[in-house]
Amino acid sequence: MYRDVVAPWANKTRNMDQGTLFPLSIRPTMRDVANAVRGGGEEGLPGGVKRADEATYQEVTCRSALNHVEGMPFAWTLNPYRGCTHGCHYCFARRYHRQFELNAGDQFASIILVKTNFVEVLARELSRPAWARELVALGTATDPYQPIEGHYKLTRAAIVELAAAKTPVSIVTKGPMVVRDADVLLEATKAARCTVCISVPSVDEDAWRRLEPGTAHPLQRLRAVRTLTQAGVRAGVLMAPVVPGITTSKRGLEATISAIAAHGAAFVGANVLHLEGGTRDHFFEFLGREYPHLVDGYQRLYANGAKRVPREYAKAISAKVAELREAIGLMERME
Repeated sequence: MYRDVVAPWANKTRNMDQGTLFPLSIRPTMRDVANAVRGGGEEGLPGGVKRADEATYQEVTCRSALNHVEGMPFAWTLNPYRGCTHGCHYCFARRYHRQFELNAGDQFASIILVKTNFVEVLARELSRPAWARELVALGTATDPYQPIEGHYKLTRAAIVELAAAKTPVSIVTKGPMVVRDADVLLEATKAARCTVCISVPSVDEDAWRRLEPGTAHPLQRLRAVRTLTQAGVRAGVLMAPVVPGITTSKRGLEATISAIAAHGAAFVGANVLHLEGGTRDHFFEFLGREYPHLVDGYQRLYANGAKRVPREYAKAISAKVAELREAIGLMERME
């Protein structure tokens, strides 16, 4: 079957997986990793390998692939990787690394957990008679198209399984590598429904270099939107997040929305930065280094541990975006 071609590691009879770095026999569970790090720190990782990008990759096995969520526009999420070498300083998923006894700072971007049996588990879950083919969101905790996807191809294989199960999927990514999978994304579109959301918070180059040190250039991401749209895949842009004092000027918002429109995006959406847990701590440290003049303002804006900006501030940003979007002729994000 096609899925066997894109995911050769699924063959359990082999002594060494062709698509992975380690023998099957030494892959720990996620809990094993947490216990190992708790006992010995980063050096306690049972099989981590440092690659040319200076990140350490630890292969793990997972018991489940689909995660049920509530209070979101989707009921299920998929994350084949944990941790992300894009290293965006505002990333809300940083705090999740603490579940594995790893920190939300440098270790989030430098220690990546790879669920090597992810697609095999997903295929089993999708084949259950009780599966209701509800919308699945791919890449909600860490980017499914971060560079290591080029090696493992877990995201591509997962999309193949979702299409085979006629399950609608929504993908969020900053990785232009998504264009590699235009063929299977189109199959997913035909089988059920598929939306690709490329994250481009701003086209300002200084903000990009500082806020998103491991990502591709914003215009490269926008070219990916154009490529997917021309291939027949519904693709748009999320300006996520809009970062107070850094990417919130009317001039900057207008430049970003104009660039989005020029690249043929089907939609554009935006939300303002929210901070909680380890992400909050990390981001304030980042501000102190890169934008020290903004620290006092952020302490007022996110006072008393607030996760979100005051409602009036968020409404003002939304109004700016809506005005610019309507003037250019772009629609809001729609599933």
